[in-house]
Amino acid sequence: MTTIDKVLYTGKTHTTGGRDGFSKSSDGQLDIKLSPPGSTKTGTNPEQLFAAGWSACFLGAIGIAAGKRQIKLPEGTAVDAEVDLGTAEGGYFLQARLHVSLPGIERALAQLLLEEAHQTCPYSKATRGNINVELTVA
Repeated sequence: MTTIDKVLYTGKTHTTGGRDGFSKSSDGQLDIKLSPPGSTKTGTNPEQLFAAGWSACFLGAIGIAAGKRQIKLPEGTAVDAEVDLGTAEGGYFLQARLHVSLPGIERALAQLLLEEAHQTCPYSKATRGNINVELTVA
């Protein structure tokens, strides 16, 4: 396990009611209603929040990988993240797919940027070896 030498930021939230509750950040920037996945109730769910956080972080990591090669990311660069909640062996598990669009960047180079981003993105590091993750160039 890696120990952090210097903390750059700490996200703080207060959640009540679990998957059918509310969550609010300490700075008030996030204030959301939660609802169970697949329900018709108002609100989002933890899997959507995880997908949003991971895709944003992954885009940042792609930017770092591109910057090392002096490549400007094109307009329309995007990550479509899918996070599945499922069951296996009597328990609940996650799996994920990150579909990355890098318009105008040659496919082999785009794949290289994805692989490098997957090595540096903190979300990718946190999930490595724990859940199935599929990366694709869209």
